[in-house]
Amino acid sequence: MSDDTMFRPPVNRAMRTLDRSLFQKTFPLAAARIANNKDISLVRGALEKSKDVLSASRLQSVQHDPLPELASQGRKCVLLRPDVKHDDPSTWSPTIVEIQSKGTASIVPYDLHLDYDHWTYDEIMSAIVPEADQEDAYPKRFSQVGHILHLNLRESHQPYKDIIAQVLKDKSHNVETVISKVDNVGDESEFRTFSYEVLIGHGDLNVELHEENCTFRFDYGKVYWNSRLQGEHRRMVRAFKEGEAVCDVMAGVGPFAVPAGKKRIFTWANDLNPESYACMVEAVGRNKVGQFVRAFNADGHAFIRDATADLFRSSRRVTVKAAPGGSRRKAGGEKVPATVDPKSLERVLVQPRIFSHYVMNLPANAIDFLPSFIGLYARSPVSEALGTDDPSTLFAPHTGVQLPMVHVYCFGTKSDDNVEQEIDICKRISEKLEFEITRETLDGEIFDVRDVAPNKRMFCASFRLPAEVAFRKPDGADDRFVD
Repeated sequence: MSDDTMFRPPVNRAMRTLDRSLFQKTFPLAAARIANNKDISLVRGALEKSKDVLSASRLQSVQHDPLPELASQGRKCVLLRPDVKHDDPSTWSPTIVEIQSKGTASIVPYDLHLDYDHWTYDEIMSAIVPEADQEDAYPKRFSQVGHILHLNLRESHQPYKDIIAQVLKDKSHNVETVISKVDNVGDESEFRTFSYEVLIGHGDLNVELHEENCTFRFDYGKVYWNSRLQGEHRRMVRAFKEGEAVCDVMAGVGPFAVPAGKKRIFTWANDLNPESYACMVEAVGRNKVGQFVRAFNADGHAFIRDATADLFRSSRRVTVKAAPGGSRRKAGGEKVPATVDPKSLERVLVQPRIFSHYVMNLPANAIDFLPSFIGLYARSPVSEALGTDDPSTLFAPHTGVQLPMVHVYCFGTKSDDNVEQEIDICKRISEKLEFEITRETLDGEIFDVRDVAPNKRMFCASFRLPAEVAFRKPDGADDRFVD
């Protein structure tokens, strides 16, 4: 039996209303009472080397002496592994015998008292839920958004939902409210919001979050936010280069756009949800990225075309300053700050007229927006903005401008190598673009973002828009897009 196994909480299988007072237990142990506190490190080190020290999660091996009068004097002891008995020298190792015989420490009884505060959420729930039901009777995964903890409770969780919420609130840092989703994301609203039940705490879902050195404020009940995507937000923004132009088609409150603005990337960010748009506008101002980020509230299909046309027509120059640095040496060798003309630290970033990236983070149906890229530069309104009968001359090899990268998020099934999933995603993209794209011709990658459910993964397919798609001429006289 491991030390952690020994220190499990008492079992309370019949509990349906949390009673914290029932989670208390005393464990009889032995301890090495230190004769002189200056020897604490010496004794602990020797006992650790001989593997005699108690090793258990969240328990410090050095404790106050069990006798109150000695504890009040600051005396300490070192807790020993459970099979060491204070009154049975046959259980003592040679190290314990040595420190006892030298008088450095003496072996004494120690009652270790643990209560509800010591045990974790998983340990408490394991002591309540019947062993046969432990796999499905309480959630193992959840997400925290500010002071809100968000659960997806299944039917098997319902008998324990109040206890689950109370224990999670107790055991989670800075949690004030626990909510449970009562439908799938998007079932209630096209804005990816959902209906929820407040299990414990107040109903105020206004939060403030910090991600990538940016601050966001929003009502979690009115916009979409997923804290588990922080790493993905970072990965995507790292793919953008300073001075590039990015079209964020389903931007939400700006988890891609605002950090991109901090990186001096010209970002046109759109969301259909008026609440998300308003929060994004606030985030742009709060994080001082207004020179680089523009927010829009439009339909994504139209935004792809209209933003592409409007960017080509618009012009913007932003003067940025580099941090002064460097030093020079006096004749005597002393370092002094270099004298720098402030103007020499300034440089001008010119907003490109063509987007380098399009981001579509709406995994449930972002692929359905890909037809908007068919003939993107050959149809109105973009063709009118470009003012040329042959838009291909604006791109490589005629110029240094590459066709844009498209980053489209989607869901797929799971496998060990994702080969079948990548083939399927390429097939779905090809159908929407009316042009075959395979794993071999992708000119990009299909990135495995995260697991969503037992047989469901989120992917990001990144590919360069094929010339055959981008410059396709419309059939017939009407060259406008039809959604």
